[in-house]
Amino acid sequence: MDATIKNAEGRMTKSLASLQEELAGLRTGRASAAMFDKIRVEYYGNPTPLNQVASISVPESRLVVIQPWDKALLGEIEKAIQSSELSLNPSSDGKVIRLNIPPLTEERRKEIVKLAKNTAEQARVAIRNIRRDANDELKKQEKNGDISEDDLKRGEEKIQSLTDSYIEQINAALDAKETEILEI
Repeated sequence: MDATIKNAEGRMTKSLASLQEELAGLRTGRASAAMFDKIRVEYYGNPTPLNQVASISVPESRLVVIQPWDKALLGEIEKAIQSSELSLNPSSDGKVIRLNIPPLTEERRKEIVKLAKNTAEQARVAIRNIRRDANDELKKQEKNGDISEDDLKRGEEKIQSLTDSYIEQINAALDAKETEILEI
């Protein structure tokens, strides 16, 4: 029974971490290095994460500076940023790439909030699916005689308590991101 609960908790933790990573990648009105986590650059024929071929710094709230370790990558990095869903226009001086992050329009903010809510809902569904799987596993253990009916009830209560806790954390992460997106 304890192994089942630990397994469920581990899977729920991974789901929450995945959500937080997704939310960090959503663009807000201010600059952040996390915005570029999903961008891949062609490097010796392999798509490589941008943060592995360049340093990304945020000297001001609306400015990102990207300095590639290999100057030959400037053009590739610019292409990757332009083709991403960030809708940013990079400017290069031959050594570094500067990106001015324009303030978001009200309409775009609402679109991003809708996307964040959708992502959070997917995470909630994943948590509920983990709960279902864990409860099924506990019922199977009870049917096989590995645990008693009382242990089954206690296990289901622990699983439900874990589920409630992780759903609350998902809601808190969504609320924080929504506030960050909507602030001007």
